[in-house]
Amino acid sequence: MSVKRVMGIETEYGITVPGHPNANAMVLSTHIVNAYASERGLNGQARARWDYQQEAPLRDARGFDMTRAEADASQLTDEDIGLANVILTNGARLYVDHAHPEYSSPEVLFPSQAVLYDRVGETVMAQAARLAANIPGVGRIQLYKNNTDNKGASYGTHENYLMSRRTPFPDVVRHLTPFFISRCVITGAGRVGRGQDGRRPGFQLSSRADFFEVEVGLETTLKRPIINTRDEPHADPELYRRLHVIVGDANMSEVATYLKLGTTSLVLAMLEAGWLTEDLMPLKPVTEFHQVSHDPSLRHVITLRSGRTVTAVQLQQEYADQAAKYVADTYGADADPETRDVLHRWQSALDALERDPMELVEQLDWVAKLQLIEGYRRRDSLDWTDARLQLVDVQYSDVRDDRGLAHRLEARGRLQRLTTDDQVAWAEANPPENTRAYFRGECIRRFPGSVAAASWDSVIFDLPEREPLVRVPTLDPFRGTKEHVGALLAKSASAADLVRSLTVGPSD
Repeated sequence: MSVKRVMGIETEYGITVPGHPNANAMVLSTHIVNAYASERGLNGQARARWDYQQEAPLRDARGFDMTRAEADASQLTDEDIGLANVILTNGARLYVDHAHPEYSSPEVLFPSQAVLYDRVGETVMAQAARLAANIPGVGRIQLYKNNTDNKGASYGTHENYLMSRRTPFPDVVRHLTPFFISRCVITGAGRVGRGQDGRRPGFQLSSRADFFEVEVGLETTLKRPIINTRDEPHADPELYRRLHVIVGDANMSEVATYLKLGTTSLVLAMLEAGWLTEDLMPLKPVTEFHQVSHDPSLRHVITLRSGRTVTAVQLQQEYADQAAKYVADTYGADADPETRDVLHRWQSALDALERDPMELVEQLDWVAKLQLIEGYRRRDSLDWTDARLQLVDVQYSDVRDDRGLAHRLEARGRLQRLTTDDQVAWAEANPPENTRAYFRGECIRRFPGSVAAASWDSVIFDLPEREPLVRVPTLDPFRGTKEHVGALLAKSASAADLVRSLTVGPSD
């Protein structure tokens, strides 16, 4: 199953209070997290803190650790500085990150699951904003699933993929760099304006591309790299590396999210198998990333180090062709349905982009957004410098069902959905059943007053009869599933019963 791997998405949401541009974003974000936690009964004694003990944000995949003195303060994500932070019953993390509310989805195994739990994040944020508005003195808060304020600041949507530690990191750089700079023809969210401050007129494919300045590096907020080297697997470090992808846009389109996770998973499968051999590295990767994004006509020609010239669509076609051959040779007729579906959708999208991108207006964000904006431009004779176009841009990503333009397109059948409202409601309350997130989420749901802390790779219990706290490690992402611990959880009347069952050996 070549699209099957442990994966997840973490998204920082844009936040503002209408009429109060100087409102403290960190305070507002805290209200967002606390309001949702209170509504869900995850406050007070039932509130588990985040366990930072196993985090190592300064470990570099190139074989060294950055010193804390060298690091920017934004990189020190292993410090508890007292900001709002809550673990949800679906295994996700909702917290304040650099003055933004962030939703980090639970670990899943398939792109379709990633889409579902990412969509839950939008629902959580929309509910949280409504709840926070009832707090005296707060007022209406608006949240946007976007990546820039068009004033020079960008905030991230990061993808995470667990991959084999055996894969040499130079191969990761060599084969993923061309893929990442070209995939925005499918995964781009679209953006009005060019440059980090958005002042240069025009429309581009990606809302994040202009904020990338180097090819490889550890930083995520300064000198952003196309390939991030953060080596923090949240799993057995002898077996796994967590690929931390920071180049992607926040997508409102579920199809775009599905293809983003699905195609990347296929490329990683080929990379781990040693299938990719041809060097497709651009001569100037950062420059090409910007130029690909700046050309919605898709005609920009990329010069590779080999001397070849290709468009971004043609570069994606190289990967799609290899993926089709890899799946056919490796799995044949036994390829799972989701892998076949990703391959089909990927190829169909590339074919449509070659003919006319507007064929994908109901599937891809940048195409849907461009059609909307061109409609406003024609109707009101607007130039690309008109500030009203940037308002349309940001409103596309509004998380409110009745105000967000993307959600309104969905409601009219003009932007395809892959999930249903019932599925989203279930996933908001329940963790995925096929990863360790099941154990984490169920512990929070069943024993909220007994979970002192948790993280991706542990759950810590505070039991009156046990001293000190009891840490249950969850380093293996494939254990702690419903199949593995469901029966055990069901028969445990208390957290003490659960811990006793987990810690008592067979001879006892």
